[in-house]
Amino acid sequence: MTSQCLFCGIAAGEIPSDSVYSDEHVYAFRDINPAAPTHILVIPRKHLSRVSEASSDDEALLGKILLAANNIARQEGLAEDGFRLVINTGDLGGQTVHHLHLHILGGRQMQWPPG
Repeated sequence: MTSQCLFCGIAAGEIPSDSVYSDEHVYAFRDINPAAPTHILVIPRKHLSRVSEASSDDEALLGKILLAANNIARQEGLAEDGFRLVINTGDLGGQTVHHLHLHILGGRQMQWPPG
């Protein structure tokens, strides 16, 4: 854990969040600035700054994040109509918090290209 990382603090329970899922490897919570009616962030408890820093040692963790996102989308009632999963990587990729996180967006028609 990185002491100055916002998402590490959220995952550790030091910073309040609206939790929707938690296990020993993954934590998920509602985005405080939602870009869709349903906007949930899924993060690994292990600090990784971005997906491009993941290694083969993180293979199982990356799978856990995707499976958790899928289960959360189903739990939120998004699975039948559809939803979007987004991972922004680096500044040019739109990443604003430098802790790997996956966005679950749903509840409205998504546009393409995304921007």
